[in-house]
Amino acid sequence: MKLLNDYLKEEYGCKVYKLSLQLDVTCPVRDGRLDTRGCIFCSAGGSGEFAADRNKSVTEQIVEAKERVSSKAGRDAKYIAYFQSFTGTYGDIGYLEKAYREALACEEIVALSIGTRPDSISEEMYGLLKELNLIKPVWIELGLQTIHPETAKYIRRGYELPVYDECVKRLRSMGITVIVHVILGLPGESIEDMKGTVRYVCGSGIQGIKLQLLHVLKGTDLYDDYKKGLFDVMSMEEYLELLRQILPLIPDSVVIHRLTGDGPKRILEAPLWTADKKKVMNEIGRIIKETMEPVKKI
Repeated sequence: MKLLNDYLKEEYGCKVYKLSLQLDVTCPVRDGRLDTRGCIFCSAGGSGEFAADRNKSVTEQIVEAKERVSSKAGRDAKYIAYFQSFTGTYGDIGYLEKAYREALACEEIVALSIGTRPDSISEEMYGLLKELNLIKPVWIELGLQTIHPETAKYIRRGYELPVYDECVKRLRSMGITVIVHVILGLPGESIEDMKGTVRYVCGSGIQGIKLQLLHVLKGTDLYDDYKKGLFDVMSMEEYLELLRQILPLIPDSVVIHRLTGDGPKRILEAPLWTADKKKVMNEIGRIIKETMEPVKKI
């Protein structure tokens, strides 16, 4: 099992922080190309509630984001420019290229990470990503969430699994690091369904995985279904037990970038126990230790 912090220390020899930045972009499930409602779980901010101010330049955002972690970051710390919200490869390529290059020009930035969708990388964008990857490492974070067609339809993902497979294949052929987002606890999915998604993703040629517990955020269509009593969210005990079963499925070749996630408290409806981040991380740390102990004994 390899966690992101350990991987980054090995790779760069120092503490590395991700700086959450924003682009002036949208998504094909918001602008009418596929839908106008967005994914069923996604907030109005497109998962960018913790990011820097999108109205500022990329350079200004980097300064702002560095200030947020200044109390933890040492003098020799390095950073990853993370374009997190909405679909980071979807938009005018001239505008996007300028933003990417502005981030990479910062000496303390060691890699560029872009959150996007497998169906939203054009031929021209593939060429640009390949070029940028020669300057500094480029990470592409793909929002897959699940491999199961019924769930994908329910969450309004908007593309089928072969689109994901082809995207991973193309990105890997260019030497680009691929990180995949998976949501655990989606309505209607069993533990075996979730384990099936993790197994598939880890066998698809990726280099990183983000496990996100389902959060119900106010203002989303998922919130409406939750208030109607159409599904339940996981308790802390259920989620920890799920992690206990899932972690052994992730090979050492796949770096674990996230094991939970936390929604903005002002719009978080459930599960409320996730708001106690310190307790959650302590409990997850215990599960990690317990999971690794059998390996050490062999």
